Amino acid sequence: MKSLELIIEKIILSSRWILVVFYLGLVAALAVYAVSFAYKFWKVTVNVFNLGESEMILAMLGLIDAALVASLIVMVMISGYENFVSRFDGASDEVSFLGKLDAGSLKIKVASSIVAISSIHLLQVFLNANQYDNWKLALLTLIHIAFVVSALMLGVLERLSKKDKAGQNESPAL
Repeated sequence: MKSLELIIEKIILSSRWILVVFYLGLVAALAVYAVSFAYKFWKVTVNVFNLGESEMILAMLGLIDAALVASLIVMVMISGYENFVSRFDGASDEVSFLGKLDAGSLKIKVASSIVAISSIHLLQVFLNANQYDNWKLALLTLIHIAFVVSALMLGVLERLSKKDKAGQNESPAL
């Protein structure tokens, strides 16, 4: 019976390598998104003298938004691989944050990125507020507030769990 248990455990642990397919897919998605970014940048560059100030601000916000999304993809790829598949051998000198992103801090960073992306999108909407009715503006604001509250709650929960772990690691004084 013990040998069957060992085989099952070996299969389950080996299954983490299936995640590599997802991370490679994210690499491909990032490459496609880079092409999309280059196209957006080219459109802004070609029309730089034809765009008004608000149109230029909207274009720049779109580029910032794309950079945040790309950073989010990279963060999920690297920390997901590092946490669930395998450690990066010898790469910690190149990328200082490797090994520092555990699942809890990754959730907070992802939530923070989503809030930042949502903020930029909401700013773009408000710069074009005349194109939206009040109901849609209120709904988009409410969605953004939900993202902010979720990120704050994740931060609070992470801090509480770290306090609990620190309290459990302390040995009682004799």
